[in-house]
Amino acid sequence: MTQTSDTVTWLTQEAHDQLRAELDHLSGPARTEIAKKIEQAREEGDLKENAGYHAAKEEQGKMEARVRQLTQLLESAQVGEAPADTGVVAPGMVVTIAFDGDEDDTMTFLLASREFATSDIETYSPQSPLGGGVNGKKVGDDAEYTLPNGNVARVKVLEAKPYQAG
Repeated sequence: MTQTSDTVTWLTQEAHDQLRAELDHLSGPARTEIAKKIEQAREEGDLKENAGYHAAKEEQGKMEARVRQLTQLLESAQVGEAPADTGVVAPGMVVTIAFDGDEDDTMTFLLASREFATSDIETYSPQSPLGGGVNGKKVGDDAEYTLPNGNVARVKVLEAKPYQAG
């Protein structure tokens, strides 16, 4: 199967290692721990009215969904360096845009997989309408993207710098 840029998630080595460690923990020690919780709750008797059992099963379901999500992400990941500081918008860049060319109405965000959403900066996926609209544009370029209501929004790329965690 050939990978297109739409299905590839670019990760730094550090981010890849972090996700791999999370996956290893969830599919190893965490899985064993949740199985023990379920077994202990099962031993308490009637499963219909056993809140501990149902909570443990729900936790197990969420954990297994995360394992599938991480596995899929890591299978499609390309490990590489952070993008170069070339002024071209790419995943891993912090982008500042102006709406409709109004330099006072701006927004700054990280263009990256939702896996890397941080509390210090809003994150947009390259597959999102805004992310797809600005991806590949240069500083100074105008970009368009379609809003959920079908209208077209126009923005101007003001800045694109590699993300620095910190």
